[in-house]
Amino acid sequence: MSIPRDQIDPDAQKIIKRLVKAHHQAFLVGGCVRDLLLGRTPKDFDIATSATPPQIKDLFRNCRIIGRRFRLAHIFFGSKIIETATFRANPREVEVEGLVEGAEPVEEDLLIRRDNVFGTAEEDARRRDFTMNGLFFDLEEDKVIDYVDGLPDVEARIVRTIGDPDIRFREDPVRILRAIKFAARLGFTIEPSAWHAILRHRGEIPKCAAPRLLEEIYRLLRGGAARRSVELLIETQILELLVPDLAARLAAPGDEEGKARMWRALDLIDARPLSQPPTNAVLLCALVGPFMGRAILDDAERGDPAQLFDDSARPLLTSMHVSRRDFERARLIMLTMRRLWPSKRRRKPAALTRRDFFDEALEVFELLGTVSVGEPLIAEEVARWRRLASETGHEPPRVERPSEGPPQAPRERVRQPVREPAPRPRPMSITAEDPVTGLPIFVDAPLETFQEPEAAHDEPALASDETAKRKRRRRRGGRRHRGSGGEGGESAPPAGTLAAEPSSSS
Repeated sequence: MSIPRDQIDPDAQKIIKRLVKAHHQAFLVGGCVRDLLLGRTPKDFDIATSATPPQIKDLFRNCRIIGRRFRLAHIFFGSKIIETATFRANPREVEVEGLVEGAEPVEEDLLIRRDNVFGTAEEDARRRDFTMNGLFFDLEEDKVIDYVDGLPDVEARIVRTIGDPDIRFREDPVRILRAIKFAARLGFTIEPSAWHAILRHRGEIPKCAAPRLLEEIYRLLRGGAARRSVELLIETQILELLVPDLAARLAAPGDEEGKARMWRALDLIDARPLSQPPTNAVLLCALVGPFMGRAILDDAERGDPAQLFDDSARPLLTSMHVSRRDFERARLIMLTMRRLWPSKRRRKPAALTRRDFFDEALEVFELLGTVSVGEPLIAEEVARWRRLASETGHEPPRVERPSEGPPQAPRERVRQPVREPAPRPRPMSITAEDPVTGLPIFVDAPLETFQEPEAAHDEPALASDETAKRKRRRRRGGRRHRGSGGEGGESAPPAGTLAAEPSSSS
């Protein structure tokens, strides 16, 4: 099976060609191959190669080695990054093969804590999570390399683990969330043995780091299938492990309007273009805002909005282990909702458009207003706010949209040109007197031949020299003394004594 060249990123093609020219194996790998086979546009292009990270860095000047858990090479093309990884083997299998003959491997904890064991292309394919992600594309041979029988699963639209699902999910429980993400986003069906393994080992998920789990939650909500992802989390009873407060609200009887508003909000998030993914703060507001109802929007409703947020949203966000930055941003956005609502009492509307969170607040206002009040009124008000922002000339700062690909390249620092110091004026010397006027004639003198006047024979010059020295000392902060830690300075006279006056003779 072939993939058209015009659908492959030209910079990725350059990397592969240079690695092959240097006698290394190099293939496109993972999600980009899967998406191209499905007729989807890949969000990024990843490369797997036999070259080690130092060898990759030697071939590309625009390369940076990153990673602590495993080493990767990021190759920069402006703001775009192409991730290039070395073939790896499953570290657990390597450890088992290295045991003394007759010894039994320990099976209690299969969690992978290090993943930096290099291997072959086939070993790299077999260490991956699912068969659809273990496909390589050889650019030189123009063919798909399949070591794990992934092509039939892509055609059948099935999520199948590579190897025993019980072992693979215990090695890295985040793979359970990835299986749900692919099933929801691609419309695939989870293979029965993998589905039952998910139900058996979902209790392993809390072993993973909380920030890593939170990032997977954001990816579930941001990939265009937020509603289906939450439905699968409820079916597998994983939502109560990730967001127990939200799971309790959805399972408890009552507040059917709040539940309906939340599902409607997730539908609106899925309808957004993938090129403009919502920020973390907007996603958090989409989860907590629907349960607050119209009270968070309308100024006529009773209740303090800050107290309403703390009572309704704080428990949910705390159970998710949200970072302080995202929590405070979501809180600030929600407290701004009443200022955006149509009201006779509006305080400094132009000042609100200058706030750095105005763009996100307007997105949340449109989202919550649509699910709580109705689309026509909210759409008119959103258009009015955008028109006000453009008329006042206070465009909000550009919001950096997150992505699932590698981080963006840092901006290069612009070095300021070094200013050369101004040349010092050349000294002047008296060579003769004008025979007519009797005034001295000054001419330029070489620096090495100019001599200062002797202090012993020129009292005015001595006085001016002492005055210049005092001015320089004042600029430097005073005379330095050896006794006070200065270097090369004269020591201060003892207390109660007078310093000897300088002699006038040299």
